[in-house]
Amino acid sequence: MIVSSGAPATAMPSDVDLLVVGGGINGAGIAADAAGRGLSVLLCEKNDLGGATSSASTKLIHGGLRYLEYYEFRLVRESLAEREVLLRAAPHIVWPLRFRLPHQPSQRPSWMIRAGLFLYDHLGKRVTLPASKGIRFGEDSPLVPELKKGFEYSDCWVDDARLVILNAMQARQHGAVIKTRTACTGLTAATDANDHPVWHATLTDSESGATSQVVARCVVNAAGPWVSHLGKALTPQTPPEPVRLVKGSHIVVPRLYDGDEAYMLQHSDGRVIFVIPYENEFSLIGTTEQDFSADPVEARISQQEITYLLDIVNQYFHKGVSEKDVKHHFSGIRPLIDEEVENASKVSRDYTLELDLAPAPLLTVYGGKITTYRRLAESVLHKLAPLFPGMTEDWTATATLPGGDFTSQDSLSDRLATEYPWLEAALRERWVKQYGMLVYQLLGDAADLSALGVSIGPGLYAREVDYLCSQEWARTVDDILWRRTKLGLWFDDAARATLENYLQARTVKGN
Repeated sequence: MIVSSGAPATAMPSDVDLLVVGGGINGAGIAADAAGRGLSVLLCEKNDLGGATSSASTKLIHGGLRYLEYYEFRLVRESLAEREVLLRAAPHIVWPLRFRLPHQPSQRPSWMIRAGLFLYDHLGKRVTLPASKGIRFGEDSPLVPELKKGFEYSDCWVDDARLVILNAMQARQHGAVIKTRTACTGLTAATDANDHPVWHATLTDSESGATSQVVARCVVNAAGPWVSHLGKALTPQTPPEPVRLVKGSHIVVPRLYDGDEAYMLQHSDGRVIFVIPYENEFSLIGTTEQDFSADPVEARISQQEITYLLDIVNQYFHKGVSEKDVKHHFSGIRPLIDEEVENASKVSRDYTLELDLAPAPLLTVYGGKITTYRRLAESVLHKLAPLFPGMTEDWTATATLPGGDFTSQDSLSDRLATEYPWLEAALRERWVKQYGMLVYQLLGDAADLSALGVSIGPGLYAREVDYLCSQEWARTVDDILWRRTKLGLWFDDAARATLENYLQARTVKGN
């Protein structure tokens, strides 16, 4: 039995203040902020929440050290400040991470790196994270012997897909309705009974094809890499900003080294690559940057990208890796404002908001990065404030995301070990990092391991699947194995089939 605070509201409203199109991190963040200010909100996402770019990032909350080279001081300052906000708001899915930057004289000179790290330490408000410093690599270093000196600085890790889910849950807590597998397929401008301009939106169920009509006083296009395509299709009278699509790919290999630190590697082409501890047993390596012109849903890593990432890792680490070591890979498409520069690495990661009031209010979100999603959402609501004079003030800077109301992962783990001594240690650790205090909704009245139901695959029980489906909008195998969790790293074909069968049985039962 799943114990919850109440079944999620799923009924389609007939009219709302705000219709948010797109269920990535920006759309979810905007929906949460708006609902918390008292607006009626409907968010529609044509696939799964965080199903594209927002679950294919490098999993970092960071200021963007390399952005300093392009003089993006405002973006870096804003990003650095957000690290502290998110550390406090979501200690289950965001935690500090130390980065080591090996220095090669042939790359950026040491004085430039020291100056950049000084700015990095002082541009934003740093409360809990330690400052940068110079380091020396000893005999126990995982790096090749030629690398003796380097630097170390602080940023943060984030479970990007779960950050989207938690924002959607926060929006729901404040009354928003979240509709996944629901596409916005039509917008028609009209006027309401008071002669105010509104949108009549057509929403189409992506699976059944059934349509619904919703009246919205304002529409927000937060469709990420589909932002221009959606804008052209729905509002041809408003030409969209030019957007440059850039593909970033990552690979996952067996753990390259012991230790909790990450590495930032300078490539000879001027780019940087991260190597990050991942799910205890693996290292995450990325990202690449390639211009992309096809449908973002078709984004896949290329052989060239795999070779590129393996080559740089083998230049730095004495433990060599080859293509056969790649256990998983993923690619995402970043929608960046097209600045007509040749190198995709130099295109700004900042965001632009365009508000058109005619024929009815439509706000379009261009660009952005996961670190600054909350500030982006605030900026959206500031821009919309004249349309909704009754909405309340800013609130998300001091709010806790669902499950984040605890002091530390260790303390919560110890508490669970005392209250649920039968809970396997590995499962307890994973649940703390994914659910935080929401784990109590998942566990409910479970008194022993059998209460978790049938074992579906490595580390996954029926009770967790039921929770994810009833409370977190999960429907498919990939929703569960790659976005709600990362258990796909351990699931073989047989275990995937078991999960697929379980989900189909739930559907038949109407759960």
